[in-house]
Amino acid sequence: MRKGWMMAALVLVVFISACSSNGGSKSPSATTKSPGSEAPAKTEKLYVPVISKGFQHQFWQAVRIGAEKAAAELNVDITYEGTETESQVDKQLEMLQVALDKKPSAIGFAALDSQASIPYLKKAKDAGIPVIAFDSGVDSDIPLSTVATDNAVAAGVAADKMAELIGGDGEIAIIAHDQTSRTGIDRRDGFKNRIEEKYPNIKIVDIQYGGGDHLKSTDAAKAIMQAYPNLKGIFGTNEGSAIGVINAVMEAKAVGKVTIIGYDSGKAQIDAIKNGTMAGAISQNPVGIGYETVKAAVAAAKGETIKPAIDSGFVWYDKTNIDNEDVKAVLYE
Repeated sequence: MRKGWMMAALVLVVFISACSSNGGSKSPSATTKSPGSEAPAKTEKLYVPVISKGFQHQFWQAVRIGAEKAAAELNVDITYEGTETESQVDKQLEMLQVALDKKPSAIGFAALDSQASIPYLKKAKDAGIPVIAFDSGVDSDIPLSTVATDNAVAAGVAADKMAELIGGDGEIAIIAHDQTSRTGIDRRDGFKNRIEEKYPNIKIVDIQYGGGDHLKSTDAAKAIMQAYPNLKGIFGTNEGSAIGVINAVMEAKAVGKVTIIGYDSGKAQIDAIKNGTMAGAISQNPVGIGYETVKAAVAAAKGETIKPAIDSGFVWYDKTNIDNEDVKAVLYE
């Protein structure tokens, strides 16, 4: 009996082996694919993190609108983030490191500190990740392009307007947003150099830094006005700085006595110009900055040649032209 069982088992093994070695026999669940019939591999979208200087000003929200517009048109994924204030350099660097860890296709970056970010940008270069700087450049040639206003030239125009409005002589001051970013340096020096080179009867009596914060800039402007009772004008180098100056002049009941010139736009500045509190301001094209940054980042990720500098332009606006269509196109509220 045992011998018969072993013989049956042997026959079964031979039968199964023969079936499995027969190339023409397949199980019912097997499928066949003719050459070229495989579904194409899914292509992942390019991913570009865009790291701005902050979120607290309307300027950065306008930059975001431009970046998202470009992303939609070019069919790429982006993220947009920034620090709570423009003094949080360390936090911005953490954001940059997190972005690098995600191995993106390219990065858009507006540096709060023109030097502190360089080691991180070197990491991007070593990893083959193109960097596009925007709004504010860095002291390095690692970014393949910088999308920005020519801030030194624009601030020079602001200086010319200040000189014209105060009659070419008197004491003035500057409330700057910082002395570490490229925008802070270029706007401060562009204004200062034009005054010193062209208007010998105008004296810049003080330069203070409010970090782009409304309250800090207000306090700084009030302190300057108290120290220099004959002050004729103050230049605020960004949205937060300018709003701080507006608040200080209004609190001191010095509207009409102290000429205010600002930079950027936003509802507070627009309202101040319309009601006569502020004389005028320089506006960048923030939507254009965001758009061109993503556009350049995508081109760089694809290995295309891009310009090393992309000038996003600027306009001077005051009560005489604030409602013109070409001016309204670059203002934001």
